Amino acid sequence: MALFALPTSPDLRRDRPALPGDAAWWAFCAATALALGAFSSLGPHRVWGTAAALGYTAAAVLAARGRSPRTAGAVAVTGAVLLPLLVLLAVDRAQLEVDVVARSAGLLLSEGTPYLERPTVPEDFNPYLPGMAAFGIPEAVAGPGPLTDPRLWMGAAFLGAFALALPAGARHEAPRWLAACPLVALPLAVGGVDLPVAGLMCLGLARAGQGRAGRAGLALGVAAALKWTAWPAVPVALALLATAGGGDGRRGSRAALRCGLVALLTAAALVLPAALRDPGAFRTHVVDFPLGLTGAVSSAASPLPGHLLATQLPGGRTLALLLLGVSALLLAVSLLVRPPATGAAAAARLALGLLLAIAFMPATRFGYLVHPLVLAAWALARQPPAHPLRIRERVRDLVREPVRRRKQASR
Repeated sequence: MALFALPTSPDLRRDRPALPGDAAWWAFCAATALALGAFSSLGPHRVWGTAAALGYTAAAVLAARGRSPRTAGAVAVTGAVLLPLLVLLAVDRAQLEVDVVARSAGLLLSEGTPYLERPTVPEDFNPYLPGMAAFGIPEAVAGPGPLTDPRLWMGAAFLGAFALALPAGARHEAPRWLAACPLVALPLAVGGVDLPVAGLMCLGLARAGQGRAGRAGLALGVAAALKWTAWPAVPVALALLATAGGGDGRRGSRAALRCGLVALLTAAALVLPAALRDPGAFRTHVVDFPLGLTGAVSSAASPLPGHLLATQLPGGRTLALLLLGVSALLLAVSLLVRPPATGAAAAARLALGLLLAIAFMPATRFGYLVHPLVLAAWALARQPPAHPLRIRERVRDLVREPVRRRKQASR
């Protein structure tokens, strides 16, 4: 939890930054990285685990010797992100998602659709929406190389969107320290399509919390054109805007409508041309394959409840999909009964909804947890405590804030 106690500029002047600078935290990260490197069957993950374990261990030693949290954190980021990234770029190794994005960009430019017409093995499938292919266009145009690698562009999009979603005083520290978290450092180094989606969701909720409906819709529309996981962010942002009119229902409704229209038009402009080019291939790749309805089995097989139900119980897949639908319904009801009143509260609500969805999806993996992690980190970074011991109080205030806002609006 120390990761999320991020300071504002006044806090930096008053108190020591509440950042993950203690030796115990870095030792835990080192153990996590070492375990992944030892037990993973994926080459890029083993490279990351080895390099990250060294970086985290060095950070733990520095912290134990009394060096500043910034120094220890910089060493951790170097070992967990920069070093493995440079090694993997040099040997041209990456997670499978990077190859999928690069191939889809080439298909998009040559065929007008990022999807193979007749996929047979799991590696042939592209479960992402057409907008994701944009990160592979530099490689498709200029050829493979360290500077055209899709993971660089995905990482840059994530860090840029996340930084823009933060107050100006936190834009340098917060992304740096979030990158040190193993769940974020790993996809930054080996390649992960979920990071830019999470960053854009934070940016969209930030703009919605500021009442900038058009900009919120634009950010969320782009996110929705990348991956299905961004779609729940749209109704959450609409609920936020609808209640942020200071008691003026019409004003809030107009803002929500404007955001929804911009998001819909943006997503449609990025998705429909490729989807209509070959509707059958679109459905096979982005609907049937993620739901496990094709002959090829997705490699997303972490032992989370949805996957265990789908593989271990007769009719378990249907039960998992039913639980997934119930969790979505509960999120929708919560938005109607108790809509979020701030961007941070909206991010916390969305993080909970995505956590339930990830748990019950038949084809899922632990890496998807980066979505609720990033959203929760952003929500807490919006109103950081002056001291790390006050994290519990800040979470309590975050939960009570919507009630206080509604009472003020009713007076």
